Amino acid sequence: MASTRTAAVTRWAGVPASRRRDERRAMLVRAAFRLFGEEGEAALTVRAVCREAELHTRYFYENFADTGALLSAVYDREAAALGEVLARALDEAGPHPDVRTRAGIRGVLSFISEDPRRGRVLFAEARGNEVLAERRRAAQTALLEGVLAMSRAESPPLPVVVAATMFTGAMTELAQQWADGRLGDDLDAVVDSAVELSLALHATTAPHLPSG
Repeated sequence: MASTRTAAVTRWAGVPASRRRDERRAMLVRAAFRLFGEEGEAALTVRAVCREAELHTRYFYENFADTGALLSAVYDREAAALGEVLARALDEAGPHPDVRTRAGIRGVLSFISEDPRRGRVLFAEARGNEVLAERRRAAQTALLEGVLAMSRAESPPLPVVVAATMFTGAMTELAQQWADGRLGDDLDAVVDSAVELSLALHATTAPHLPSG
């Protein structure tokens, strides 16, 4: 026990209190991501997370009220990372709609493929967990608002709103199915099919969009 206390003191020696807390919070989030991403919700207990992070349980409650709050932090971290990937992909794609569509779809699916635990956190487990489901609804609403903003219309007509709603719902489901492994492992084939259908949907709403 004494050696454990000594190791803890040594780890944080000379580190400002606010930074110590931030680092411990990040350690807990990373530990929760590993546990939840590899074993699912049942593995996410306070004791298991602290053991994985090699931290005393008091540091858990220093940062989180419960495992639900911790899981929210895990989701937010992965959602922010995905947002950065998408922003970079769309920026590199330029203004052409079909190139942007392809870049966006490939960006989402590639993000999941690079680490399947991301898919479990963002999509695969979201339906059965209310914490994740609430986060997912908020993310989908933000995506819908972003798609509508791209229409450049102050008050988009109903066909545009319906099409944007269908697109965002379809993208969420596509990511869910890809994360679950139900679409095979040919990323190019899935992206090609998704782009073709997305552009067809876009073509039906193009006449309703502002010109210029």
